Amino acid sequence: MRKLLIFIFRIRAFLVFLLLEGVSLYLLYRSNAYHNAAFYQSSNYYVGRVLELQSQVSDYFRLTEINQGLAQENALLRAQLTQIQEQQLNDSLGTVKDSLFAGVDSLGPAVFTYRPARVTSNSVRGLNNHLALNVGSDAGIRAGMGVLTANGIVGRVKAVSKHYATVTSLLHSQTLISVKLKRNQSLGSIRWDTENPETASLHYIPLSEKIFKGDSVVTSGAGGIYPPGILVGRVISVRKELDKSFYTILVRLAVDFEKLSYVYVVENKRKPELDSLLIRSGITEANE
Repeated sequence: MRKLLIFIFRIRAFLVFLLLEGVSLYLLYRSNAYHNAAFYQSSNYYVGRVLELQSQVSDYFRLTEINQGLAQENALLRAQLTQIQEQQLNDSLGTVKDSLFAGVDSLGPAVFTYRPARVTSNSVRGLNNHLALNVGSDAGIRAGMGVLTANGIVGRVKAVSKHYATVTSLLHSQTLISVKLKRNQSLGSIRWDTENPETASLHYIPLSEKIFKGDSVVTSGAGGIYPPGILVGRVISVRKELDKSFYTILVRLAVDFEKLSYVYVVENKRKPELDSLLIRSGITEANE
């Protein structure tokens, strides 16, 4: 305390100068309209900048919460979009609807539901790549469910614990997904055999079909894992080979597997019924 008093005594002249300077500025801005306006304009600017910076810092620390909320909302919207697409397909096939259910509820219960998840680990450079998600059986996740993003197909749930799940990536040598060409509905299968995380091969498209660069490749819906019509990629090259009855087709995948952050786990509520029927019929579904 004594040292502090000695220090203040030593700089007393400087402190008196600051006090008088402050009083002088106060009197100047109080008595002069121009200086008064300039002072408040500049002070408002700097206060506004400080508040803006404070808001940016606050928003940054809330990004995780915001992203989770957006993922939940997108999952709901995607389920509704899938439901509408299914209804449109039923309408085009002439499915009979009970007029009592006309209106908002005419879509009925959703067949496909979506659960958002965050990718906690991801591999893209191996021969058989996998992902890990931060959701598990507590969130209703089960082995065999499909995984996708807003851009396209990611893979299929392989194993589940209470709070986590592993996913067999589309970038896996054993992954085979039933797809079709959106333009002409020709059926085929996507397999990752290019060793490039950006591309895959489209198999079993017969030479009798017309294929063009840029054609969209979408899920066929076979097997009930993915909703039909989900984008997988686009054709970037087509070749005919003399010793083959099918095209050799290269597809650029719609999903950037090196930048995966959030995904959706999709559940087909009717798949257990379909699987039971296939088992009773002795049918083994080869494709995912």
